[in-house]
Parts: sequence; C-alpha cells; structure tokens
Amino acid sequence: MAVLVQKYGGTSVANAEKIRRACQRVINAAKAGYQVVVVASARGHQTDELIADAKELNPDPPTREMDQLLSTGEIQTVSLFAIALSAMGYDAISFTGSQIRMITDGVHSKARIKSIDTQRIQKELDSGRIVLVAGFQGMSENEDVTTLGRGGSDTSAVAIAAALKAKECEIYTDVDGVYTTDPRIFKQAVKMDQISYDEILELASLGAGVMHSRSIEFGKKYDVKIHVRSSLNENPGTIITHEVPQMEGIMVSGATIQKDMAKIDIINVDNKPGNAAKIFSHLAKAKVVVYDIIQTEVSTEKANVSFTVGMADLPSAKKAVETIKDEVYYDKLFIRDDIAELSVVGVGMRTHYGVADRLFGALALAKINIDSITTSEIRISCIIDKKQAEKALETVCLAFELDKPTDQRKKAK
Repeated sequence: MAVLVQKYGGTSVANAEKIRRACQRVINAAKAGYQVVVVASARGHQTDELIADAKELNPDPPTREMDQLLSTGEIQTVSLFAIALSAMGYDAISFTGSQIRMITDGVHSKARIKSIDTQRIQKELDSGRIVLVAGFQGMSENEDVTTLGRGGSDTSAVAIAAALKAKECEIYTDVDGVYTTDPRIFKQAVKMDQISYDEILELASLGAGVMHSRSIEFGKKYDVKIHVRSSLNENPGTIITHEVPQMEGIMVSGATIQKDMAKIDIINVDNKPGNAAKIFSHLAKAKVVVYDIIQTEVSTEKANVSFTVGMADLPSAKKAVETIKDEVYYDKLFIRDDIAELSVVGVGMRTHYGVADRLFGALALAKINIDSITTSEIRISCIIDKKQAEKALETVCLAFELDKPTDQRKKAK
C-alpha cells in the first residue's frame, strides 16, 4: 500500500472541532487505500504561550530546557488526535520524535535531522493503524530532546515522507496554497497551481510563511512531492515539484517582503586574505544565520563587509563581530534595524533578460530608494526602508502581473 503523509499546522488543530475535521480527512485517505502518517504542530498559539511562561520565570532560559518544554505542545496534539480517531472507530497510535528515533544534531532550538528509523512506524502501518508523529522535535545522540526551529513540523513531515518513500506529503494550513505573494499585504495575489522546488525554496528563505525552507530542501533532495492545501476545504492546492515547464516563460513567479531583518556594515576592514573567514567563522560559532553578504573594496588596503541577519540574531551577531575588532582591524560598525528586504523570484530569470530593468524602473517611479542589491540565478533582492515595504511590494507585484494567473501573464521576451 502507498504511504501518504499529512501535516496539520497549529491553526488546523486549534480546538476539538478542528481536530475532528482533520480526523475525517485522515479517515478519508485511509478509506482510499493509503497507509496514513500524520504529523502535527502544537495547537493554536500554544508554543507562544509556553515561551511566555518560561520567560516570565527566566528572561534567558536555557535552550535545552526550552526544547524540553516546547516539545510538549506537539505531543499533546498528536495524543488528542489519536484519542479523537479512536472515538471515531479507527485504531491510531501517537509517537514523539524520540520514539521514532528521529536523530538530530545537538544544537538546541535549531537542530538538524541526521536520520530517522522508520521500522516502528512501518510496523504500526502494516498492522492497520494510523500513525501520528509529533512534529518539530527529535532527539540528539545524547538522548536529549531537541527542536527544529519554528516551522519545524513541515521539516518533520517531509523528512518522514522521504524516509518512508511516501507517494505524497500533504501540508494542511489555513490558506489554499502558495500565492504569488502575501495576500494579506497584496490582496490581488493569486494561488499558483504548481511551483518548482528552487522557487519555493527561495521564497521560503525570504520570508514566505507557507513552507519552512528546510522542508523544501528535504523535498528537493529526496524527490518528495509536496501538496500545500487548505484544511478548511477540499480545493486542490499548490504542487511543489521539480521544474515546471510553463513557468520558464514567466519572468517572475512570486515576490516577498521580509521586515524582521537587520543589516550590519563593517566599515574599513583590513583588505587581506582570511579576514572574511574570521568574521563569518565567529558568526557561525555564535549560531547566527547570515543571509545576504556584500563585500566592497574601498581601496587596496580596506574593504567594507555587509550582511543581513534576522532581528532575533542581531544581538549575537553584533557581539560576535565586536569581539574580533582587533583581529580584522575595522573602523566601526553601522547597524540598520529599520530595513526590509524586497525580493522577486522566478526560474524564468535563467533564460530571459529584463527583470532587473523592470524591477528597478518600477521602484524608481514609486520613489522607493534602494540601500543594497543581491542576486542569485533566480532571485533579485533589494534592501529598502521598512516604512516603504508594503508600497514596494505592491509596486513590483503590479509590474510583474502577479495579480494574474500564470496563463494570463505576458510571456518573457
């Protein structure tokens, strides 16, 4: 029998009624002949509430204990899910990440999955049970509970689907699929029927909230077909797969705005081999996730190094860079915490010109100034003033016709 993995987000299991509704969807899949594995997040705002409880007792709680605490939210959900399925006449069993031996590294709050032992899951599936697994969590080789970071239940689900060679991994959320941009900001955004791993990976890493970026990495690496769907209706969602041929004629598939960002400029660093390595080695040791990096040569002796980080990592990043001032000999730090990052993404950029011209022209007409620019093969990102973030997003969405379905947009020339 084919295996189907279904993942339910916190809003999809926020109360008893929603859990019963999710159970019915699980039962329908079982009736259709699938062996079903369910991965679930903590209900509603439970994770936020647990964090608040911890910080009321200790403003800087130990990360190990926070992992132990936060993992309980998902455990409650899958236990309640199994209880509800039992009441509806279906045999189900719930597991923690540790019980299925989802082994991770030992980095608390940001752990990465190393392996999954599927024997216990498969044994229960073969006995006719529906299996429920607490998302977001695993176990280090020292047998400590670890968590995968916010949104980590997506990663759990896709990793389990890969390990079980599942036919599909359905991600159920409170939206109908992946949109061309955030419909809460740009109300004319449209749902995409399909999107490539590369595009959604870029969008996820740039702040698109539908999918967790590490889950897409697993999907791409192990060829897991991912279907992002609404838990509120039966409508088809968005299929995430390999290259989507019809998208290559479109310049831009989607756009994002990321507001929770900061930019650090290291001014007049000694321009010699090894200094960049020292800077980013210290940031890595501080567990700081670095996004865009720009180095500009000021003279043969000096250079400026700039990079962006999430606001949550700013204190650690600042401290890490300050500790090596006497090693890399820079003049000063300049920090901006009033920025946003605007990005456009599309596989069509690989084969068509004119994206930068259209993007920068639209921003110029809207009188939106650009602080810095970074690019990849299928992405252009600009740092702008946070106050102009929503105006900038609307501007580029209209410029690239992201208010229209794919088949109605003008093809790239």
